[in-house]
Amino acid sequence: MATEIKCPGCGHKFAIEDAVSEDIKKELREKMQTFLKQKEEDFAKREKELIQLAQHKEAEFAKKLQEETTRLQQSIEVNMRKSIAADFENKLHLLQQTNKEQENKLAQARQKELEFLQKEQALKNKEAELELSVQRKLQEERAKLSEELRKLEEQKTAARETEYQLRLRELEKQLDDQKKLAEEMRRKAEQGSMQLQGEVQELILEEMLKSAFPFDLVCEVGKGVRGADCILTIRNNLGQECGKIIFESKRTKHFDKNWIEKLKADMRSTSADVGVIVTQALPEQIPGFGQLDGIWICSFNDALALVHVLRDGILKIFSAAKTHENKGDKMQMLYGYLTSNEFSEQWKAIREGFQAMKQSIQKERDAMEKLWKMREKQLEKVLLNASHIKGSIEGIAGSDNIQLDLIDDTDPLLLSE
Repeated sequence: MATEIKCPGCGHKFAIEDAVSEDIKKELREKMQTFLKQKEEDFAKREKELIQLAQHKEAEFAKKLQEETTRLQQSIEVNMRKSIAADFENKLHLLQQTNKEQENKLAQARQKELEFLQKEQALKNKEAELELSVQRKLQEERAKLSEELRKLEEQKTAARETEYQLRLRELEKQLDDQKKLAEEMRRKAEQGSMQLQGEVQELILEEMLKSAFPFDLVCEVGKGVRGADCILTIRNNLGQECGKIIFESKRTKHFDKNWIEKLKADMRSTSADVGVIVTQALPEQIPGFGQLDGIWICSFNDALALVHVLRDGILKIFSAAKTHENKGDKMQMLYGYLTSNEFSEQWKAIREGFQAMKQSIQKERDAMEKLWKMREKQLEKVLLNASHIKGSIEGIAGSDNIQLDLIDDTDPLLLSE
């Protein structure tokens, strides 16, 4: 049971436990307030110390950060200068090496060109001397041959005139017959394919040659064999072979100039004297028939007449050669070789090869000059960009810190430009 206490002043009664509890609460409250006040002061003091410490740390960190930034910038600048200097030194070394190689190649090319020009001049001199000697011998032989032929022609004029008239009538009759046959065969051949038409023209040409010259030998060149279409081996009245005429038969809508070079090669391989291209499409500079680059070109209708003229010329040349066959010595043999068709074709082949070589050297010289000009422009571009980089770096770091010149101002080769 709770013990009550009465207040002597007012007579109020209350339990003793309430009085003690109130004093304890008041005392505890005061201690709590004192404790809280002490803690607040300690917390404020600690907060102030922490703020001061943080400010001090922040100042030290900012200082160290500034020092580290400065040191890093200096290190980067030094490394950049070293890298740029090494890079430009390598590029300069490479350009100098390339320039030296190009100078060596240029010197070698000039030396080769000089040697070639010397050889060319020597060859021209030898050619001129040979041509002069040949012309002199040819003039002497022509004079002798003209005198002998004149005497021989005077003796045979009467007999030849009669034989010529009879032969002319016979040839005219054969020519008319062959023209009619050719026209008929041409009309039939045009009805087939182009390949068949070409083969028919070849067969007609062979039959026409066999019919017009029964004593001559007409050889057909098989399919797939390198060479022309047929070869006419000319024989005289005694059955002696006097020369060869090689034929190439074409029946296309357009003339190809490569036919001429091919027929020349076939002439050299078969030792033929004359080459004839019988074609439907003629070149622009030949309206009917004519000679182009040493090859006779004609239409099919004019082929037989042209062969008669060429055959007659070959027979005359063979007869004249036989007349002087036993007169010669080494000079006569040399003259015969120099005036032969074999020597002429071989010399044409040498001259064509020489001209092709000369054109090739000229093209190579033009290509090298173009390459030198392009490299010169590239070098100027490198020097210009190097000057821009040098100016930028000197504007930042100064002109006394690093040497960035790619060239020496005293270099005579560059000052001359």
